[in-house]
Amino acid sequence: MTDSDFGLLETDEVDGVGDEWEEIDVSDTDADRIARKRDREFSEFRERIKDADQFKVEASVFDDATYGALYKLVQDGHIDAFGGPISTGKEANVYTALAGSQARGASDGESEEPQGHEVAVKVYRINASDFKDMRGYLDGDPRFEGIGSDKKKVVTAWVRKESSNLKRARRAGVRTPEPIAVERNVLVMEYLGTEAGRAKRLSEVHIENPDTAYEVVKEYLRRLYDAGLVHGDLSEYNIVFHEGQLYIIDLGQAVTVHHPNADDFLERDCRNVANFFARQGVETTPEELLAYVREYATPDDSEGTAPGSDDDAVPQGTLEEQRE
Repeated sequence: MTDSDFGLLETDEVDGVGDEWEEIDVSDTDADRIARKRDREFSEFRERIKDADQFKVEASVFDDATYGALYKLVQDGHIDAFGGPISTGKEANVYTALAGSQARGASDGESEEPQGHEVAVKVYRINASDFKDMRGYLDGDPRFEGIGSDKKKVVTAWVRKESSNLKRARRAGVRTPEPIAVERNVLVMEYLGTEAGRAKRLSEVHIENPDTAYEVVKEYLRRLYDAGLVHGDLSEYNIVFHEGQLYIIDLGQAVTVHHPNADDFLERDCRNVANFFARQGVETTPEELLAYVREYATPDDSEGTAPGSDDDAVPQGTLEEQRE
């Protein structure tokens, strides 16, 4: 019987030693050189951040994985370089940064934004002390079902949630910072401020016309609720003045109307807002504001508002005037 009788392939004749003695090429490949270059750049990037004075006291924020996330954002063109801190908190710190080419284009819909354009970079602590509070705001939100109880996954979901909430609010016609990119526990978004510093909170400025400001915030509340969102922590500390307009910030904890505590959060938001403006001389009560929001909103969690309608949809005057 021959090999062909068994259906076997013919083997090649081999002279001398077998392949096991063949010399193996261990010289660098292009992939090796690229990998080493990236490792070197990452190490240099990490050292730059660690050496910066403003970050020396922030070791709890910048763990190895966060360095990796920031490096990825640099590589993807969302940020070029870090600036100083804008705010620090128990959950996250916010920093200014020079926008990369992608962020410059995303922020204004153009790719020719001059160099020096700033963005805000919000870095959440994975080991956030109020991890259980975060979980409470995520439970019951259909967008984030099944994330489990792993702390890293919860914080990562929280960052995606803030980006998603910002997008939905803007589509509903509420002025908020524009989200630009998300990477793990880091959110890059539009910077509200000038060279003189971040935009001032409502609690930090003298309000020349509180009645007008109240009408705008009142309409923001209604539009958020109409889009199926409740801010959950709205007050004079989460509303800022930027270029003559009011902006809502810190939407990380905002929940959909399906959340089991959505009604309680809405009542608290109305109470905070109405009480603040009442202290400014506006004739309003928490009950009146809550009744207005509920009467003129049809909560819809299907994101029925048209994408792209956010930039020009700034509430002016009363709801009746807008409908005319």
